[in-house]
Amino acid sequence: MNAQPLLTTPFDASATAAEVLHGVDLTGRRAVVTGGASGIGTETVRALATAGAKVTIATRRPVAAEPLIRELSAVPGAGPVRAEALDLSDLASVDTFARTWRGPLDILVANAGIMALPTRTVTARGWEMQLATNFLGHFALAGALHARLREAGSARIVVVSSGAHRSAPFDFDDPHFARRPYDPWTAYGQSKSAEVLFTVAARRWADDGITTNALSPGYILTALQRHLDDDTMRAFGVMDAEGNLTPLPHYKTPAQGAATSVLLAASPLLTGVTGRYFEDNQEARVVHGDEERPGGVAAHALDPRAADRLWEYAAGALR
Repeated sequence: MNAQPLLTTPFDASATAAEVLHGVDLTGRRAVVTGGASGIGTETVRALATAGAKVTIATRRPVAAEPLIRELSAVPGAGPVRAEALDLSDLASVDTFARTWRGPLDILVANAGIMALPTRTVTARGWEMQLATNFLGHFALAGALHARLREAGSARIVVVSSGAHRSAPFDFDDPHFARRPYDPWTAYGQSKSAEVLFTVAARRWADDGITTNALSPGYILTALQRHLDDDTMRAFGVMDAEGNLTPLPHYKTPAQGAATSVLLAASPLLTGVTGRYFEDNQEARVVHGDEERPGGVAAHALDPRAADRLWEYAAGALR
């Protein structure tokens, strides 16, 4: 479990996505960014396309991506950008997206996500919605696009997780809160642990030329907080009495938040690297137990046995 030295890069926490990809030519490379119509997804798309990649924004509402598509169409040298419908909580939607993809896929950024739904919500299959959207939908998408990723010869999967994974290992006995009391943050943290475990288990795809890494983008104010009420936002210190958002000093801009995503997606510094977890553009240290120091990746999210067990669980759930 991370016996090798931690990988470091020249980029610090303040670097932007554009700075990370400065001088990188992605002309002819094809990328899919889920949730690419807002937040750090938009900045991920912007950086990849500006470097020359052909980018498909996979989003529930393709119309929301139209302003970004128009913007990038006017950028000299930028790759073409389009939007396609994808609802990660609906396996039929995932299947349709994957079946209509033609040709190799070089980069898959699993960026879309939901956070802290206030009440337990389940899909038609009975899956808790955060686990369904953040993990199971992306697991299904990656599996359905596996042949296209393999066809690329050297493909990368990037999974946008969160430091919240530290608080909640995956509960194999009751992953959908059918019996235990539902808690929004436990559900969110569990889904993010599942995402990291997926990247560990995906080492089985290394021989197909596919690398898979996870990351925490850091603290950023985006639409991800849309399910939090004003009292919660004020308790976090990011909203004033008048309802104005007030980022704390350690918060990043969306462009900074997307930096680690594009580092893993396209930087030559990550060639051949797989099954690792990054934050602030560096590989994260492993955290054991209830350490209070922020940052790092929990040992439970890197456990190869739990990762393989989760893979089997997810594969069975999709049948």
